Amino acid sequence: MQTWLRKSLVITALALGATQLAHAQESDVARWQSVIGIIQGGNVVGSGTGAVTGAPGPWSAQGGHVSVDLTHGKIEFNTRGLVFAAGNAIGNTGTVAQVKGTVVCDTNGSASAGNSILVDTPLVDLDEEGDAHFSGNVTMPAVCATEPDMAFLIRLASGKWIANGTVLR
Repeated sequence: MQTWLRKSLVITALALGATQLAHAQESDVARWQSVIGIIQGGNVVGSGTGAVTGAPGPWSAQGGHVSVDLTHGKIEFNTRGLVFAAGNAIGNTGTVAQVKGTVVCDTNGSASAGNSILVDTPLVDLDEEGDAHFSGNVTMPAVCATEPDMAFLIRLASGKWIANGTVLR
């Protein structure tokens, strides 16, 4: 009976330790549940030298998701149906063929001398249906893991943002 009890306690302790380790590793991952297009053209996200201005007109998206490992620099994002939401190109991507993902760390600049820190992915193709995907690693500055104020943007090659991650978890 004592042997069974000891084994049970050891297994329970190992399971609790594994759960805590998994939770600790998970806590450095930021996730946005969806991706939406820019609503108000020209809107600015971030501050100082890290401020990013939005495209002049609205875009819409059918959805997407974003996951950023703030410790290891692993970024995954996808967007579906990202298209113009006004003008003669409404409902399609127009001449936009590539986009990049950008993590805006310290959006208010409080830890970075008034400047947000931008972390970009390489450019990826945006297909005719407005779908794009990226999965890879980037160099992630420490401020991204220590400051809770952050945003995720989808940007054009020119640097203007056209979509953002929503519902940060």
